[in-house]
Amino acid sequence: MPNPSAHEFHTRERVAIVAESGVRTGPSFILLHGIGMGRHYWGTLTDSLGAHGRVYALDLPGFGDAPEPEEPLTMAQSGDLIAELVQREGIERPVLVGHSMGSQVAVEAAARHPDLFESVVLISPTVNPDERRARTQALRLVQDLWGAQARVFGIGAFYYVKAGPRWYLKVLRMMMRHEVEKTMPQVEANTLVVRGSEDKLCPRSWVDRIVAAIPRSRLVEVPGTGHEVMMTNGKAVASLITRHAEGRM
Repeated sequence: MPNPSAHEFHTRERVAIVAESGVRTGPSFILLHGIGMGRHYWGTLTDSLGAHGRVYALDLPGFGDAPEPEEPLTMAQSGDLIAELVQREGIERPVLVGHSMGSQVAVEAAARHPDLFESVVLISPTVNPDERRARTQALRLVQDLWGAQARVFGIGAFYYVKAGPRWYLKVLRMMMRHEVEKTMPQVEANTLVVRGSEDKLCPRSWVDRIVAAIPRSRLVEVPGTGHEVMMTNGKAVASLITRHAEGRM
């Protein structure tokens, strides 16, 4: 069950969990997690962003405390869900922050609803089209997590077990079929791409293609970090996000 600081958002028999925190002035940061994850894995990023604005950390349908829908949502359907959430809950000055698979959702939301989203942050964006194979992505994840901090590994393992292999694999197939690079040129939002310099799932060649594809975008690398850069160096990533949201980059 969601904790008292969180509430359920219902739309078309789909349920997301929304946890609000932070001050009520400044931008509204909407945090979209990666595959198998949930709203609790953002670490210090949530608290750091909360000092500058309102934070909405989500459990997307089927993950964390959100119940499974009958079938996984496509990335486009997930993008529409985020747009509906913003409209129905009256979220002002939304900044979409997507990590890994969440970046695919953020791209779709921004491209399909340009009137709602003027600012986007893509952290460790997937899927690298040169390695659009489930086995390859699994290998890259293992390589990235090898030697990771115990806290990062523990939180990841908890959420993967919670989601379960059946649901994880169903969503993974949906994620792999999504050709996000075809949608990126339609994103009009001011976009920041954040990459950990040691990220095996998100190589530099891929993020260079992203920046070339999205008209108003820029790349920042965080040295010495991997795919979970916002967990291992949350304060630095939060600083990048807030500066981007406030037009100081």
